[in-house]
Order: sequence, then structure tokens, then C-alpha cells
Amino acid sequence: MMATKPLVMITGAGTGIGKASAQAFSKAGYPLLLLGRRLDVLEGLGLPDSVCLSVDVRDREAVVAAVGKGEAVHGPVDCLVNNAGIAALSRVEEQDPAEWRDLLDINCLGVLNCMHSLMPAMKERRHGTIINISSIAGRKSYPYHDVYGGTKYFVHGVTEGARRSMAPHDVRVIVVSPGLTELEISGTMHNANARDFWQAGKDAVGAISPDDVANTILFAYQMPQNVILQELTITPTRQEY
Repeated sequence: MMATKPLVMITGAGTGIGKASAQAFSKAGYPLLLLGRRLDVLEGLGLPDSVCLSVDVRDREAVVAAVGKGEAVHGPVDCLVNNAGIAALSRVEEQDPAEWRDLLDINCLGVLNCMHSLMPAMKERRHGTIINISSIAGRKSYPYHDVYGGTKYFVHGVTEGARRSMAPHDVRVIVVSPGLTELEISGTMHNANARDFWQAGKDAVGAISPDDVANTILFAYQMPQNVILQELTITPTRQEY
């Protein structure tokens, strides 16, 4: 039986903000299309009315196929929480160039692949919301955030462009930029100095919960379709920069 609320697609749904978003939208009664690297983790969330698929967002054809599978069960995707990303922090000159490729492919091309898989149909229906998860590092420069920050500046730029092109078709494109958040990202930082810098900042000002970010995302989506919160930045109160 098809759910009465529209389908919400969440990438990187197995951990952090993606996981919290899946739980928040599920609690609000939305059916879900959950994409992530590990199918067992997605299914382990135990959320009702969920289609869980192991998909690499770098694979455009796999993303398109996943959308088709989710929509066959629950109807058109009305909201995309474009969350999948990595945070390999380092200075450019200290970073393994292989990490540049991963950052660009996942944080940039992955975002585009997911947007492209949904935008034409949303445009035709004149309804839908795309929420791109960026970072405060996409607005401000931080030490050891060289390439990572560049990918998040990209997310801001492409969101702004897409928002302007989709607005006449009543489709919303939103960017959400969390500051220091309680996430399992330090394990992805191979540069010890970058890891120490990130941890020192977290120790100094604290970190917000992924649940707080997820609830903000849900709030933005549940505004009337003719209302858009174009850009949202959410940080610990003590994060001054």
C-alpha cells in the first residue's frame, strides 16, 4: 500500500546527518528511499516504508536506477536530502592527490548526479524540494579545509544556480550549512594535524547533534511550497567563526 505522504530520498543515510534525517522524516510519516554504502546499516535502522539500497553516488546510472526502484513503491520523490559526502581534511600540499579525486567525485559529482536524477521530473510536476547539505566551510575558510572547503563552496554555487533556474517552476533548492557537528568524521582524516585542529575546535565550542540539523531540514521542507528558506547555517552557539 502506497504511503499517503510523498517520498523522501536521503543519501549517506547510514550515519550522521543522513541517519538522523531518515529517523526524523520517518517519525513525521514520510516513506523513504535510503541510499548508502552499507545495506546492512540502512536496513538496521528498521524504519517503516523504506526502500534501502546500496548505491555509490558517484555512479550516475546506479542513482537513476535507485530512484526508479523507490518510485515504483512509493511514487515520485518529492524531497531530496543530498547528504552523502566525505571530509578528508588537509592542506593541499600535504594531501594525497587520490583524496582530491574522492572529495571531488563524492562531494561534487555525487551531488550533481542526485540532483540531475530528480530535477527534470520535479520541474515537470512543478513541485519538489532539493536540500543540499554543505558546510560552514563552504562560506568561510578554515585551516586544513583547502580542498574539502572548495567542494563545499561548489555545493553553494551549484545550489544557487539551480535555485534560480528552478524557482520559476515552483521547485525549491535549499542549501544547509552545519558548523561543528557530532559526526564520525575524524576517522576519515588521515592528516594528524588536520584531525587535531578539528578536535581542538570541537573541544573548545562543543558540537551540535545531527538530530538538530535533521529537524532543521525537516522544518525547511515542511514549509509551504511557495516558501523557501534559501540558505540555512546551523552551528553551536559558541562557534563564533
